[in-house]
Amino acid sequence: MISRALEAEILRLHHAEGWPVGTIATQLRLHHGTVRRVLAQAGVPAPAPAVRAMLVDPYRAFILQTLEKYPSLRASRLYTMVRERGYPGAPDHFRAVVAQLRPRPAAEAYLRLRTLPAEQGQVDWAFFGKMRIGRALRPLMAFVMVLSYSRMTFLRFYLNAAMGSFLRGHVQAFAFFESCPRVLLYDNLKSAVLERSGDAIRFHPRLLELAAHYHFQPRPVAVARGNEKGRVERTIRFARDAFFAARSYRDLEDLNAQALAWCIGQAADRPCPEDRQRSVREVFTSERAHLLGLPENPFPTDELLSVEVGKTPYVRFDLNDYSVPHHHVRRTLTVLASEHTVRIVDGNELIATHARSFDRAAQIEDPAHIEALVSHKRAARAHRAQDRLHHSAPSAGALFLRAGNRGAHLGSLTRGLLQLLDTHGAQALERAIQAALAQDAVHLGAVRHFIDQHARAEALVPPIAVALPADPRVRELSVCPHSLHDYDQLARSSDEHPPDDPPEPGSDNDNDEPHSPSGT
Repeated sequence: MISRALEAEILRLHHAEGWPVGTIATQLRLHHGTVRRVLAQAGVPAPAPAVRAMLVDPYRAFILQTLEKYPSLRASRLYTMVRERGYPGAPDHFRAVVAQLRPRPAAEAYLRLRTLPAEQGQVDWAFFGKMRIGRALRPLMAFVMVLSYSRMTFLRFYLNAAMGSFLRGHVQAFAFFESCPRVLLYDNLKSAVLERSGDAIRFHPRLLELAAHYHFQPRPVAVARGNEKGRVERTIRFARDAFFAARSYRDLEDLNAQALAWCIGQAADRPCPEDRQRSVREVFTSERAHLLGLPENPFPTDELLSVEVGKTPYVRFDLNDYSVPHHHVRRTLTVLASEHTVRIVDGNELIATHARSFDRAAQIEDPAHIEALVSHKRAARAHRAQDRLHHSAPSAGALFLRAGNRGAHLGSLTRGLLQLLDTHGAQALERAIQAALAQDAVHLGAVRHFIDQHARAEALVPPIAVALPADPRVRELSVCPHSLHDYDQLARSSDEHPPDDPPEPGSDNDNDEPHSPSGT
C-alpha cells in the first residue's frame, strides 16, 4: 500500500508533466504495476499495446483459410507451403503463430451420469511404474474395479496386464465384493475387445466365458469417450495420490496386502460422492443386497500354453526355463500357470510342478529331474557342476576363462569351488571370486584365502563339512572298532625291555639273525 500523498504525486506527474508509466516508476522507486493500478483507479485508460508488423502478416489470410479446411494440418507442412510462397521467417516463430491461429474445438458439456444400485461396475488397468525382480524389470500394473453406485473399490497389483492377470483380477474382485454387478464397463483394451467396427464388437472369448460364469454383461465404452467410465478414472487418480504416493513395500505380496487394507479402510471410509452424508462402506452395505450372487466354484484363471521341449529338459514360459523329466524332450507339452504355480502336463499326466518365477532367464529346477538326467548320462556331471557354479556365482565364468588361459586344471578348480559352495554358500563364494579377480589371482587358493578373510572380518564360525560322499560303497561301509588288547601287549613288552637300556656286548641278542617271514 502507498500513501495518499504518493498517489497524488503519481497523478500529477502523469497529467501535468506527461510522464509515462516507466518514468514515474523509476523516479518514485515504485513497481510499474503499482503505477498502473493507481492510474486505473483514477479512470485513466490503459494505453493500447503497440502493434508491430510481423513477417507472417502477408500470409495470415492463407494460413487461416488452410487451417479452416484442414484443422489438424501439422505446422511443419504449413511452414513448407508458406516458404514456397515466399515466407522468409524461421520455423520456430512460425510454429508459435500457427498455434495461436489454429481453430479450437468448442468446449463440450457433459451430463452427470447416475446409476442404480448394483447396476454397473467399471474396470480398467493403470500403470504404476516398474518393479525389479532379479534380472527382470517388470511393469507394475494395477487392476481397478469400482462399483458405480457406492464407489466401493477393489485394487490389486500384477506384474503384467496379460489375459490371465485380467481374469484373476475379476475373480478376486468378485470375491472381495462377495457379489457381482449386472454390467461391467470397459475401455476398448485388447483383453476385452479384440475388434470393433462401429457398433459391431468382437469380445475376447475368455471374457465371454467369464461373463457367462458370473452372469454379468460386458459393455465397452464408445471409442475415445473415456468420460463414460469416469468413476474408475477418478478412482485410479485417488489411488495414486492417497495410496501409492511415497509408499514403501518389500515385494508384490506386501504391496497387495497394503492395497487390500487400504480398500477396506481409507477407501471405504471416505464420503460417498452420491450421498455425502454416508460413507462408501455404508452405501455398499445397502447396495450388496441387490448385487448378483456368486457361483459355487470360482472361474478357472490358469494361463494355458502349448510349448515345445528342445533337446534340453526345460520348457520356456514367461522369460524363464522350467525343468521337466528328461524322457519328455522333443515333445509338445502344456503349461498351466497360476499366479504362484507353474504346472506342466503331458496329455492327462502331470509331470512337473514349480513355483512361478517373475525373474528373467532363470532356471527353475526340480532336483529329481536333474539327478535322473545326470545318472542317465554320466558325462553330464562336469558340465552340470560348472552350470551350478555359474548360476550360484556368476563371476565363476570369468574365473574359469582366466584360469584356462593360464593352463590351470579346470577339473580341480571346479571340484574345489563346489566344496566351497557347499560349505560357505553362494554369497560368500561370489564375493571371494570377485576379490580374487580384482587381484588377478585366478586360482583356488586365492578364493579360499578371501573366503577365510571375509569370515574372520565378520567373526563367522568356520563351517564343518560332515557330508559323506555320494558313493554308495562309502555310505554302506561298516567300520568295526579294533581291539585294544594288542596295544596292552605292546605296553607290557616295553616295560620289560626299556628302550633306554642297550643290550650288553656279547649277548645273545647280538648274534640273533633276523627271522624270515616264513619262520625258517
